[in-house]
Amino acid sequence: MNPFLYVILVIVTTSLMGSSFAIGKLGLAYISPLLLVGFRFTIAGVLMALWVYKKTKPSTLQDWARIFLIGFFQTAGVMGCIFLSLRTITAGESSILTFTNPLLVVLLGTIFLGNRYRIAQWIGVLSGFLGVFITLGFHLQLTTGTLFGLGSAISWAIATLLVKRWGQRFQIWVLTAYQMLFGGLLLLVMGVTLETPRLLITPSSIGIVLWLAIMASIVQFAGWFYLLKIGDPGKTSAFLFLAPFFGVLSGWVILGEVVQWYVYGGGLLIFAGIFLVNWTAARTKQQHPLRLQKEG
Repeated sequence: MNPFLYVILVIVTTSLMGSSFAIGKLGLAYISPLLLVGFRFTIAGVLMALWVYKKTKPSTLQDWARIFLIGFFQTAGVMGCIFLSLRTITAGESSILTFTNPLLVVLLGTIFLGNRYRIAQWIGVLSGFLGVFITLGFHLQLTTGTLFGLGSAISWAIATLLVKRWGQRFQIWVLTAYQMLFGGLLLLVMGVTLETPRLLITPSSIGIVLWLAIMASIVQFAGWFYLLKIGDPGKTSAFLFLAPFFGVLSGWVILGEVVQWYVYGGGLLIFAGIFLVNWTAARTKQQHPLRLQKEG
């Protein structure tokens, strides 16, 4: 692929990932958090399920249960926590916390799967968690918003490890479509049972939901998987550090959010940590643990 087009596609996909935090926060003015993200991924899941209708699907109940579990963590867990965090912290802070998930993949993979990583990757993990500490304002007093932000990263890391373990059992687009659909439906149920539902139907709210469902979900996934397909997955995934950058940038441009200086400092350490974790994995030519990623 032409290097220029490759760079453009990287920028487009990561900017869609990052900007979805700011667009999502705009949507909270019209729709309650869980209901908003439920609409987003149910619509995206239905559209993708129609698209993959003729592709090979799981033939056993156990495999459908695996897809549901992935959807529980990858869509319901990650996105539910993100949109709940946006009620009390900025879009930039939420995106930075969410995209610490590659660091947690290393930690959880070592503890539960016995994975082995190089020293440079562990330096990346330490750099990243130091960055989180700084981003939170040099203290460990976690607010509700930061807890939800960290919860989204933990849920994403769990989903990544599940995909790494079970992903080969499924056609990738079938897995993507149905995990989004199951996760979206679960979020809708949560939206009407665990929070006070709020829905204001206006041209703006409809546009926000459709943008999140189509551009920030389907188009973003299609672009990202295409990049993984044509390039080295490890090197490509190293560019994920751009997503929280676009999260902070879009929060400033769209929402006028003021980001404190220490958030920038912590964010740089997190980006450096993620880069070390992913780039080192690429150089060792090992299968990269972030084969399936989602956005905000």
